[in-house]
Amino acid sequence: MAPMVHGLEAKYFGQIDFAYMDADDPNTQPFQQQFGFRYQPELYLMDGNGNLVNKWVGFVSQEELETAFAALLGQ
Repeated sequence: MAPMVHGLEAKYFGQIDFAYMDADDPNTQPFQQQFGFRYQPELYLMDGNGNLVNKWVGFVSQEELETAFAALLGQ
């Protein structure tokens, strides 16, 4: 999934900020607890105020992500 996500990051540069979390890093534990992290990969889509808009656990298609991005961006 990493190549797809990196491709989306390039495509949506300047519109959506992408951040990556190392699930094995103890410094990410508060975030993992807050959002109920269970399984790798997990993807979170948040709005500009930091509110969780969508969460995917496991594989997700590029089309599904782009549909969610378009809805968030009002396209």
